[in-house]
Amino acid sequence: MGYIMSPEHLHKQMEKEDIVIIDVRSNLQRPDEGFEAYKESHIPGAYYLHLEDDLSGEVQEHGGNHPLPNMERFAKKLSEFGIDEHSQVVIYDEANEMFAARAWWLLQYVGVDQTFVLNGGYTAWVQDGYEVTDEVPMKKSKVFQPKVAFDTTVTMEEVRNRDKQETILIDSRAFDRYLGKTEPLYQKAGHIPGAKNYFWQDVLDEKGNWKSVAELQEHFKDLKQADEIIVSCGSGISACPNILALQMAGFNHVKLYPGSFSDWISYEENKVETKVE
Repeated sequence: MGYIMSPEHLHKQMEKEDIVIIDVRSNLQRPDEGFEAYKESHIPGAYYLHLEDDLSGEVQEHGGNHPLPNMERFAKKLSEFGIDEHSQVVIYDEANEMFAARAWWLLQYVGVDQTFVLNGGYTAWVQDGYEVTDEVPMKKSKVFQPKVAFDTTVTMEEVRNRDKQETILIDSRAFDRYLGKTEPLYQKAGHIPGAKNYFWQDVLDEKGNWKSVAELQEHFKDLKQADEIIVSCGSGISACPNILALQMAGFNHVKLYPGSFSDWISYEENKVETKVE
C-alpha cells in the first residue's frame, strides 16, 4: 500500500541493518506527552522526534503555529539516527494520527524517499503482541545532505494569488472548524476563501486503518481535473495525512501550505469564509 507498512511487515524487516524506526507520538495540547510515553516504552530501536522541537520551527508573527523546522538542524538530527537519502525509515505515532504523516512528509521533503508510516501505530504493534522496550538506542554518525523539495510547498502569497480555475485548495480540518462553528485554537474561525473541506480522518476506514488505494481514489475522485492541489489545515500538521493519501491515490502536483489557516489569519487583510465552498 505505497507508503503504509503493517506491524507484521515491520517486524520481519527489523533484522535488516538499514531500517530506521522513529516514534513521533504527541498531543497538540500537551506536546511533551509523547516523549514521556516514549521513555516508558517504545518499539525496539526506535528514536524519538518531538513535534515542536524537531518537526516544527520557532513560532513567529507569521508562518503559523507549526512552521517548518530549520532544515540543517533537522538533517543533523536525522544523521544522528543513521539516516541518509538511501535509508528505509518507518514512522509511527499512537494510532493512525496526524503526527506520523507530518514526519513522513518532512522526510520526503528533504529527500528520504523510502519512508513509511506504520499502519495502526504503536497501539497496533502492541495489540499484535510484538516486543516493546524502554531502552534508548545509541546515536549514529552518518552525514546526511538534504535535497529539499522547495517546489512542494506554497507561501501565503501563492495561496492568495492562486489560479482558482486550475488549483484546488483543501482544508483538512473537521467540518465544524471549517465552517467556523467552533475554533479551539485560533482567534478567528472559518476557512480560507475557496477552500474545500476534506477532513483528514476520512482517509481512514471504520476501524481506523488507512483506506486502500481504490478507496482513496474514490474519496478524491472530484479532484481529478485539478492541475494543482494545495493542502492546508490549521498549522500544517493534519494536512499531511491528506497529502500522503493523495499521493497513494496517484495524484501528482500536491503541495503543502505549511502555515495553513494559522498563518493566513496572521495577516489582518486576509478574509475568512464560513460557508461551504
